Formats: sequence, C-alpha cells, structure tokens
Amino acid sequence: MTTNDSGEINSEEIVRDPVSLPLIITVGDLAELLQESQVEVIKALMKQGVMASVNQEVDFSIAARVAQSFSIPVIKPKESLDNEDALNVGSSIDTSEMNKGEKRAPVITVLGHVDHGKTTLLDAIRKTNDVEKEEGGITQKIGAYQVRHNKSELTFIDTPGHEAFSSMRISGTSVTDIVILVVAADDGLMPQTIESINHAKNANVPIIVAVNKCDLEGADVDKVKGQLTEHELIVEDYGGEVLCVEVSALKGKGIDELLESISLLSEISELESNSNLSGRGVIIESYNDPKKGSISTVLVKSGSFNYGDILVSGNNSGKIRQMIDGYGKEVKNAKPSTPIQVMGMGGINQIGEIVEVANSEKEARKLIQQRSRSSQKQTNKITTLSQVVKRAKASREKEINIVIKTGSNGALTAVEQVVNDLTSEDIQVKIISGAVGAVTESDVMLASSAEDSIIVAFQTIVQGGAKSQSEANNIPIRSFDIIYTLVDEIRAIIEGLKGEEKSEVNIGSARILEVFPRGKVQKIAGVRVSEGKILRNARIRVIRNSEIVFDGGVESMRHLTQNVTELTNNLEGGIVLNGYHEIQVEDILECYELK
Repeated sequence: MTTNDSGEINSEEIVRDPVSLPLIITVGDLAELLQESQVEVIKALMKQGVMASVNQEVDFSIAARVAQSFSIPVIKPKESLDNEDALNVGSSIDTSEMNKGEKRAPVITVLGHVDHGKTTLLDAIRKTNDVEKEEGGITQKIGAYQVRHNKSELTFIDTPGHEAFSSMRISGTSVTDIVILVVAADDGLMPQTIESINHAKNANVPIIVAVNKCDLEGADVDKVKGQLTEHELIVEDYGGEVLCVEVSALKGKGIDELLESISLLSEISELESNSNLSGRGVIIESYNDPKKGSISTVLVKSGSFNYGDILVSGNNSGKIRQMIDGYGKEVKNAKPSTPIQVMGMGGINQIGEIVEVANSEKEARKLIQQRSRSSQKQTNKITTLSQVVKRAKASREKEINIVIKTGSNGALTAVEQVVNDLTSEDIQVKIISGAVGAVTESDVMLASSAEDSIIVAFQTIVQGGAKSQSEANNIPIRSFDIIYTLVDEIRAIIEGLKGEEKSEVNIGSARILEVFPRGKVQKIAGVRVSEGKILRNARIRVIRNSEIVFDGGVESMRHLTQNVTELTNNLEGGIVLNGYHEIQVEDILECYELK
C-alpha cells in the first residue's frame, strides 16, 4: 500500500493476503475469515443467487466465489469436492466459467393462496407436454416435473409450498429460477398470496403472475393488478416489468402464453451450467421404500450425477445404485436442472439439504465428520435479541428485519404503525412480513432468509414447530401481550443501533419456587426475592443453567391478593412475564434498569 503526494492512500494497490477455506463453512465464520461484515458477505452471496443466513453453511466453491468478489486470493484445501480443473491452487480463483458453457432448463416453483388453482395449473401444464404428445408417456410425479415446450425443457418443482421453498432457499443453494404467483381473479390477493410475494422477494427471484379463474363470474383482473402494485409488483400493463398472464387452468386457456412467458424470462436470464463438474444438487423429497430402501428425489443444480457416484447429504452417504428420471426411465447420467430419483443413500434426507458427489468413501466420511462438528457448534449457540442488535450495529447498514404476527387485524395495524413511527432514516427497522395468525415454521424460514431478523408475536401464540425451528436457525421470537412493552422493546433496538451508551443497574434477583397455570397459555411464577427488590416497571432477565432464556418486561405482579409495583428482599409473590410463559422451577429472575 502506498500514498500519493497528497498523503492519500492508493487503495487500488492494496493486495489482500490469501485465505485458506475449509470444505464447509458458515456464513458468519466466512465473514470473520475474510474480515468483511456479515451484511456484505450476505450481499455477495445474494448476487450469486444464494440466500443464506449467518448460521447457514456454504461449501468451498461458493465461499471461494465470495472471496473472489472481495479480490481475496483463495488457497484450495488438499481434499475438495470441486473439479481439479476449476480451481487454481494458491491464487485468486477464476470461477467465471465454472457454471457456464451449456444452456440449462429453468427451474420454476408455483406459489399462491390455497384453492387459487396451483395444482390445477400444474396439471394443465403437464397436459401440454410435447413428450406426452409424441411418445404417449405421462410424466411421473417424483417431487418435480420436467416438460418440453417448443423443444425446450422446463422443470417445475412440485412442493407443499412455502416450507419446502424456503428450506431450499436457506440451505445455501439457489433452487428456483422463476416463481409463478397464482392469483384467483375472483378472490384477489389473500394472506397466503402476500406471504408468497414476500418469500419470492426475499429469495430475489423473478415473478410471473398467473391470474387464474378469469372465466368465472366476479373475476376482476384489473383489481388484482391494482392490488399487486400495493406490494411493489408492477405489471407491464401498468408500466412495470412484471409479466402477467390471464389463464383458466381448469379449461386450459392461456397456458401456452404462460409457458411462452417462462421461456422468454429464461432466455433473458441466460441460464447456463457446466455438466463437467462433480455433481451437486438439492433434496426435493426423501422417503424409505420397504423393498428398495432409501429413495431421494434430487434436483441437479450443477455438474453431473453418474451411476456409481458416491453421494453425501447431511450426515448420510451412499453409492448411486439406480437413477430414475421424470419419465420413469432409468438413466446413467443426470445433468443440471434435471430431477431424478436416487437409490442408494444411507438414510432419509431433509428437504432442502445439499447433496454432492465425493471422490471417495474416505472423503465422504471426512465431510460428514466436519458437518457433525459444525452442527454441534451451531446447536450449542443461542442467539438472543441483544446479539442480533450487536451484529446489526457492527454492520455497515444498521438494519433489523422483523416478521410480525398478531392476533387480529387491528393489532397488526397498531404494531406496524409502532415500528414505522420508531424507524428513522439512519436506523431502519424493516418489516419483511406482517400477518394475522400464529407464528409458524414458515415465518421462521422467512426470517432466516434475511440477515439480522427477529419475529415479533403480539397477542398470538407460537406453534411448537416454530419454536424448535427458531432454535435451529437462531432466530429470536419475542412475544408480547401489552403494546407499551412492545414499543419499549422496539425503541431499545433502535437505541442499540444508534450506539447510545447505556449501563445496566442491577436492582435485585429472585428464584422461582413454583409455577402456576393462568388460563390456557400464561404461567405465574411463584418467586421469593433473594436480593434487593423486583420492580414492576423494570426489566427482567430469566437465567436457566447460566443461559439467558428471556429478557423483557413484567405484565403483572402480586403479593398475596394485592397487585403491587415491587417485591422486596425475602418477600414471596407471583409474577407474570410479558409474552414468556415457559418458565421453570429454579429459574433465576434478575431485575435491572438501563441508565
């Protein structure tokens, strides 16, 4: 690094030291290794079409491309799953040609509200299959469909919807190239439609709108287009760039126009691949057959899968004994964008897991061991709200992403207004989704696809699956029953991002002696104050096994039969925490204030 006559640094002459990347690395560890903020690394991944949260893993090839985007040379590990010719050991890796050379089929996912015609649309598309017309064959359902239109292949993922779609996105692999958003012309945009839009936006995937049921009485296509503008989807008729096709899936009308739109968008995207690399794909579905053993449906993303290849997915491995394509034919080779059934894996794989070809059984075992260690490290890691704020504060863009779920539309409007009122130009608290209902696994997956995210639940419940999913993905869920406590929490987030110096003043502590039910959800903590005092308007931190499991406010406090504002040393009383009802006997309550 040198300086010019004015004493300014000639940044163009800065040479970064090479880094040695492991075969698998989390996004957070990658950011630390590259000495870049997590936000910048997430952005670099998004430019590659990879949506991954800070705790998600990416493989060596993806991490190497991220390093290259920061002009950082990469040293290749001795044992890698990548093709030898694709990497240049000890120097900056030229990956520009790694996924180029061959045109590949687009991968399309159909999303939309229940009963708006997703399944009927897929059925109508399958009936147009040129292969079926020419050969009389029917495409088999193996979790994905591949049809031929005007001599071009189109791959459709047939999934249960948002859960599979999101889990594939957050797995660190770009699965979908195009999303078809199905909207019924007689219903318009519904809650699940809006959720679909949020998923596609967070995944940074182009959208084609299919306005279905246009032949029904009460259909209002213009109303649908107007509603789409409210969610920043501007169709071509309104001067935007979003393709919109009117269809009747039941009668087969408009299907050819929809397929033409897909082909057009695919051409514009210039989707290419390199089938000469070692195979890498994504699990679409997996199950155990009593006669054939473990069967996994795989969507090939890059490289090729060949008969006899050794595969690794999660903690499972095995040799390909048989591959079946979408037409029920046994194949020896599968190229990018091809859906295949694979027999030979050692166990059941999770939807969205990456599956890749290893050079040997020894290499497969080593990779599984590395993943097990990394998984254990992640399992032991608990993300609290304060940690999320700390990460966002350290990033270049001070931003927190929030998913809001409430018990009513009125409450949703109130919470959204609170967030918008507290957000400033310098500090952004961005609502990536707001809806009425319980917090579900889909909400957690949506939050996982954006950096520095939390879920706010106001006067609603958190489903059990969402709780376990939030722990697995390190997404804090904060539940509130009182609006002013929620306001204080959001304000604390913003003040934390502003970097305002605050110190904690310890007031007292108490131990939970008993837990009493209060209604169907709430729990009362029967406590004895062991030190100082517990104040009704102060903050409470719940400590269990030396870990903080809750940090928030108090909803109510009683001594005997009286509502009180404080409990002093050696007194017993009942405390209901605001939005947290998973208290246990022997939990410690620490009371403190921020000054």
